[in-house]
Amino acid sequence: TLMWLVNHTKLGRAMRATAENPRVAGLMGVKPDFIISTTFVIGAALAAVAGLMWAANYGTVQHTMGFMPGLKAFTAAVLGGIGNLAGAMVGGVLLGLIEAIGAGYLGDLTGGVLGSHYADIFAFVALILVLTLRPSGLLGERVADRA
Repeated sequence: TLMWLVNHTKLGRAMRATAENPRVAGLMGVKPDFIISTTFVIGAALAAVAGLMWAANYGTVQHTMGFMPGLKAFTAAVLGGIGNLAGAMVGGVLLGLIEAIGAGYLGDLTGGVLGSHYADIFAFVALILVLTLRPSGLLGERVADRA
């Protein structure tokens, strides 16, 4: 649904234009301040839905409950490619697979020293590897610097 919104609606076109160059988008009739505000409202609404789902699943709410999922979301976005919505989704699935497989074999890999509750190690090792080897992400495009 979010991909459809960004790729097939006037709001999505305005969002993409504002992200590319807010000044030029303003000259074309787009109100960049409104588009930026709307984008943040959509993001906040999606975060609220995620928070409600998290709280319903775990039965507790606290002010720090979104820290680790936020780090994982950032890691997934970097893994797939910043600015690439489909890449972020692929990065999230890949990150989940890396964590699940890593947590399953973590005890065997460390000789029983670390348990599966250390599965977050794999997420951040994957982040470090991607930032080191391919900073634009797995599906990100290399962008030429302008003179």
